[in-house]
Amino acid sequence: MDILEELRRVIRLEVRVLIHMEESMDSRFEEAVRMLQACQGKVILMGVGKSGLIANKISATMVSTGTPAVFLHGSEGMHGDIGIVTQEDIVLAVGKSGESEELLALLPFIRKIGARIISITAKAESTLARGSDLVLITPIEEEACPLNMAPTCSTTAALVLGDAIAMALMKLRNFQPDDFALFHPGGQLGKRLLLTVADCMRGGEANPVVDLSQSIRTMLCEMTSKRAGAVSVIDDQQSLLGLITDFDIRCALEDGQDLFAMTIAEVMNAKPSWVYADEKAVNTLALMEKREKPISVLPVLDRQEKVVGMIHLHDLIARGI
Repeated sequence: MDILEELRRVIRLEVRVLIHMEESMDSRFEEAVRMLQACQGKVILMGVGKSGLIANKISATMVSTGTPAVFLHGSEGMHGDIGIVTQEDIVLAVGKSGESEELLALLPFIRKIGARIISITAKAESTLARGSDLVLITPIEEEACPLNMAPTCSTTAALVLGDAIAMALMKLRNFQPDDFALFHPGGQLGKRLLLTVADCMRGGEANPVVDLSQSIRTMLCEMTSKRAGAVSVIDDQQSLLGLITDFDIRCALEDGQDLFAMTIAEVMNAKPSWVYADEKAVNTLALMEKREKPISVLPVLDRQEKVVGMIHLHDLIARGI
């Protein structure tokens, strides 16, 4: 057997199925999307076997893109899980043949509850299709399986149709990047869009600060104990007067200065860059990196111009920004 040719054969066949499905789509597909958009409850995805796996994936895609959805396995539905279905829901049932006993057994009870049913099937005259309010046909002439048995083309068509429906609903709901981030707080996009400087900064007791009147020795102890490589210089009102970094200390020593004979004002940078605590952390990272020599640390102020923290480049990296 020519393995590469076999791989190409399967891919070509599945691509043709998708093209055929695209060309055969009619107003029923638009009606299905409108029904799902207007749904006052949730979308219940149902299926068994390979179709169940596809239905589960479609459910996950809908949930993460703004459409309330849940997967209900046909078999488990007969043993109590159908209780999740309400009158306001829409059941989206996936089944190639439309004759799976587990799905068909649930239809009368779904009807009794009052939920509407949309089916995705390859058989327009199937029992599932006849028991549905709306039928979406995925026209499959043959599977890619050499025995024409294992679900391949049929599951691909159902999966792609499910993705298409989810994306159409996403657009209709005006689902934005901030919404996506809110639903994916653990992912990189979520972190980049949701985390603020306040979420990442060193605040409270971890915030390195000194008063203008304090000694160089006190400043060094504060910088060392807080391990930020810098210290904010503040007045009695917690306003920012300057910043001292380990770079400023090295410069003073390289100039031959007697560091301990100097004052805080003589060592500090009186015009440091700083950021607000409620700014997006990703924007702060861009600010720190855009310089020819990147900034490694910044004082953090609240909107009353009070020093509330310190943000280090490593803090942003550690949070996955």
